[in-house]
Formats: sequence, structure tokens, C-alpha cells
Amino acid sequence: MIPLVLLPGMMCDARLFAPQIAVLSGHRPIVTAPIGGRDTVEAVATQVLSYAPPRFAMAGLSMGGIVAMEVLRQAPGRVAGLALLDTNPLAEKDEVKSRRQPQIEAVMRGQLRTVMAEEMKPNYLTDGPNRSTILDLCMEMATDLGSDVFVNQSKALRDRPDQSATLRAFDGAALVLCGREDTLCPVSRHELMHALMPQSRLEIIEKAGHLPTLEQPQKTTAALIRWLEAI
Repeated sequence: MIPLVLLPGMMCDARLFAPQIAVLSGHRPIVTAPIGGRDTVEAVATQVLSYAPPRFAMAGLSMGGIVAMEVLRQAPGRVAGLALLDTNPLAEKDEVKSRRQPQIEAVMRGQLRTVMAEEMKPNYLTDGPNRSTILDLCMEMATDLGSDVFVNQSKALRDRPDQSATLRAFDGAALVLCGREDTLCPVSRHELMHALMPQSRLEIIEKAGHLPTLEQPQKTTAALIRWLEAI
């Protein structure tokens, strides 16, 4: 049985995948990898590879997907399957880069909760009955991880490489999935990744924004199961 490595998004941990872990953990080994200990995507990916199984399937959401693409670039022979959720294969745009340093400086002054509440959390979710509960969980994950992780992850995202060639070279089982109403990583980015990997399955989750693992857990888990069955 091929193990599954899960890579959470920025300022998230294994709780981002709790509904999927609850269903899948009885059927295959699961490793949830932290991605906040280094300040470049390359170094984070190297760290993930240091404790990942010799060969594995890998699913990453948002920043986790960005790290997953770098893991694939560094060690393509170890990746049996790739699932990219609500993420972006391109280098960061200049207008987004320009917002990073003020956020970093604010967090270093002790304003992590403010930055998360005012500048990041409002972009995460679509309207839905569980929106407030999920936003509270996002804040809890962020404050548990702390300021140093925010700074490291912000720098890593700011300086990340374009991974189009990495995806174009991958011919394994692939899933590209996003929430229909994701404004951070829109459907168009996922259509691009699907085009780069023609063998991939493109799944758009209705009534979900940037975190479909929590917003629409059953639909997201079902899509992951279909992908894993092909590995």
C-alpha cells in the first residue's frame, strides 16, 4: 500500500485534512508533514523528503501544493501520485510580493492575529453554514503555529519558482482540485495545471472556496479516493 503524504496550506496543520484523515487512515499509512521550518520552498521540500517514505502519493493544498511541486521536482522517482488542491504553479506576481513585507513586519511586531483576521482569513472561504467554525479553526491553527512559521512561509511563497516544467514532465496519476469560488487560487490556475498534466483529473468542488477539505469534506474526500484508486 502506497503511503499518502499530506501537505497543509499556509498557517495550517493536520487539522486542515481532519475529515480526510478520518476516512482514509483506516486504509493506508498517512503522513502529515509540517512546512514551516524553512524560509525557501526548496529547503521545505528537502525537509519533507527527509522524513517521507521511500515512495509515496502526495496531496498538497495551497502552499502545500506549492511545496508538493518542488518535492516532485527534486525527487520525481519517489512520487507515485500527485494531488494539487487550491494551489498555483506559477511564481508569485509582483503585486502580491509587495504585500508580503508589510505583513511580515506586522507579524514580527506581534500582530499575527490581526494580519490573519484582516488580510488573510476573509479570502479563504465562500459563504456557508460552517464558515464561522472553519474560520475559528484557521485562527487556532495559525496562532498555534506562531509568528516564526508565518515569516518563514511568507518568504518561501514570495521567492518560489515557476513549476510549469515540473508538472509537464510528470506522467503519473494526478488530481487537480479546487473550490469553485476560490479567489486566491482561481479555477483558471487549475485548468492550467490540468493542461500541463493531460492525464490528470480536474475536479471543481461547488459551494467551496479555498479550503474544500473543510468546506465540502465529503466531496473532497471522494475525489481523493478516486485518485488514490488509480495509484
